[in-house]
Amino acid sequence: MDGGYRITLTLDERLPTRDASPELAVDGRSLGEAQESRDGRTLTLVTTDPAAAHPSSVRVAWQGVVPGATPRSAAATTGVPAGTPITSAPEAAGRYGVTRADYDFGDTALQLSGLTGVPVEERAAVWVPVGASGKRPVVVFLHGRADACYDPDAGTFDNEHWPCVNGLEPMPSYVGYSRPAETLASQGYVVVSVSANAIGAFDQSTASPDRGGLARGQLVMAHLDLLAKADAGTAPGMSSLLKGKLDLGNVGLMGHSRGGDGVVRAALLNAARPTPYGIRGVLPLAPIDRTRPALTDVPMAVLLPYCDGDVSNQEGQHFFEDSRYTSRTDSALKSSLLVMGANHNYFNSVWTEAYGDDWDLYVDPADPTCGTTAAGNTRLTFEEQQKTGIAYTAGFFRMTLGKESAFLPMFQASAGSAVRVGAATVLQATQSPAAQRLDVAPLQAAAANVTFAGKVLGQYCASIAGRSPQSGLPSCSDSTATSRFPSFTPVTHTANVPATPMLHMTWANGGQMTAALPSGRYDVSRYGALTLRAAPDGANNATDLRLTVVDGAGRTQSTTVSALSDALSPLPAGNPDVLPKTWLRTVRWPVAQMTAVDTTDIRQILITTATATGGVLLSDLAFTTPSVGTGAPTKLPQLSVADTTANENAGTATVAVTLSKASSLPVTVHLQAMASTGTQIAAGAKQVTIPAGQTTTMVTVPIQDNSTVDATADTRYEVVLGYPTNAVTGKNTAYATIHDDEA
Repeated sequence: MDGGYRITLTLDERLPTRDASPELAVDGRSLGEAQESRDGRTLTLVTTDPAAAHPSSVRVAWQGVVPGATPRSAAATTGVPAGTPITSAPEAAGRYGVTRADYDFGDTALQLSGLTGVPVEERAAVWVPVGASGKRPVVVFLHGRADACYDPDAGTFDNEHWPCVNGLEPMPSYVGYSRPAETLASQGYVVVSVSANAIGAFDQSTASPDRGGLARGQLVMAHLDLLAKADAGTAPGMSSLLKGKLDLGNVGLMGHSRGGDGVVRAALLNAARPTPYGIRGVLPLAPIDRTRPALTDVPMAVLLPYCDGDVSNQEGQHFFEDSRYTSRTDSALKSSLLVMGANHNYFNSVWTEAYGDDWDLYVDPADPTCGTTAAGNTRLTFEEQQKTGIAYTAGFFRMTLGKESAFLPMFQASAGSAVRVGAATVLQATQSPAAQRLDVAPLQAAAANVTFAGKVLGQYCASIAGRSPQSGLPSCSDSTATSRFPSFTPVTHTANVPATPMLHMTWANGGQMTAALPSGRYDVSRYGALTLRAAPDGANNATDLRLTVVDGAGRTQSTTVSALSDALSPLPAGNPDVLPKTWLRTVRWPVAQMTAVDTTDIRQILITTATATGGVLLSDLAFTTPSVGTGAPTKLPQLSVADTTANENAGTATVAVTLSKASSLPVTVHLQAMASTGTQIAAGAKQVTIPAGQTTTMVTVPIQDNSTVDATADTRYEVVLGYPTNAVTGKNTAYATIHDDEA
């Protein structure tokens, strides 16, 4: 086609229904996400990549991985890191009995603007504590994408139709979380697990351009509205057990896989309402993240399975990365947790029974680290992973909704970088609320208080494989193995937006970084620890750093990262397209141990090389105290983007980006244009700024004119907002319709 290439691949059988989206790889390299036909047998990709001009092979890829195209590594390089045992038991049954108050208003009860022209079911399983007095906190669960319909006896599946046809019945994905739901209900919570089969059946189609993110958020909000009526006794068909029992000022959301994207979107939709529900905790579990929204002022913990064979690039890490510095006054904990040995499906018992082990299905059962048939693998059994999921689900909501601080170390420990919960080792990356944090050096960009000396190179970087050249920053890695770099993996609808700027420090024969504390903020005695996120860069496995604090009298005290944490040890290896992960863990040096210096007068932090050569990735140097924070719907302004039209020969299309209200600080956001169905608009991203006190800015998107008659007179191109600061995203997707002047 004029100005680009359209690649079409027809398959012998339909694609598996996965939470990851299919991609097309040319000569072994993925060129991006493809459009999937309704029957799952045809994939189409429009690209300007010259590699598509004369391909020798075209294959399906998932998360940048071409199945079977790379050799397997022979053995894992390291064992699972040690973790501090957690003695609290949030998974223990509570003192209440549990009864059910399910509801079902049919397969076509709802219409959602995020899923054009498709009716959606309104169905949920509800667990209610028996004998619990007063209004109870409410937790909503949302599952991800699986086949919408199935025959459990024949083992056949269908994700092409909704409602179900040919005698098939709806897949009960929403009851796959029965065990954590029953546990929470026994502890006094009302738990509502929502069915989302219709969205999963159509979220790869043109009915839902953002892969169902908006629709899933709207579905959660529709159920909260229904529950509000049930609490008031004005919802016919709802159980009387719910009348007067629901505290919708104290709500938690858990979303698994594409449901993780959905609950983040729901929290943002909720915050935009004049009278929002009291959403006070969001738990994305093995989530996808397609548009890079940020979530502020609500405690959030992202759970990532190390052996995830479906969403192997763990793109949900961006929920944590993008939310850390969105607001200077963020009042809530942000935590990301890497669960060693866990896969994608075992958190949902229905998926486990229907599909089995996703790592074995999609990667390699003989993988030395994650394959279940390999001797010495690190895998959790189904039962062990279920118990881990129960512990983290119950612990998170008892901590955020129930104010039980005993569970905070599961999400933000006071020492070390890993904890042990039952059979699972869980690595931590955390950020305290703004009130419990003194930022010394976020290490996202060059700063006057950070200097380098000796033969050390401090280079700020972002993304991988040259995906965000407009940022002016080099890539943090040249690797195209996106599944090995969760912080940097490109996200489908914001593929060129800079991912996680941080410091890449390399050295030969030693050197030092010096970070000066902010002027007048030298008293760190009230904080719990000096914290720093760190990981080896993959080029050198024998790496260590020395940390030194310097007080106003010149006294010093030092320790090494290795004495505090194994954050600079490589994680277990395996399939070279997926493992080992490069994932920054939080290193903690307790302030109480700094007895040789005056902690009321700390002036500098020195980071000195402790090995002859090495390379590390560093971020988030700060003094912090573990805390959940307050937790409430954010009051930041919401960003929206508007549809626009232009003629092909106009040179540019103009897109309006607006704020719901003026901000006292400049607001930035990245706008991504996507060349999805044609090539008049080139895919790319740019940063947009709305000055303080203003609410609108106009953004120009280049149009590439041609001299031929296009296939259609009007072609729509998606434009997406992501990765904001000082605001959150609201209506973050719009269309630029380009009219063919030759038509």
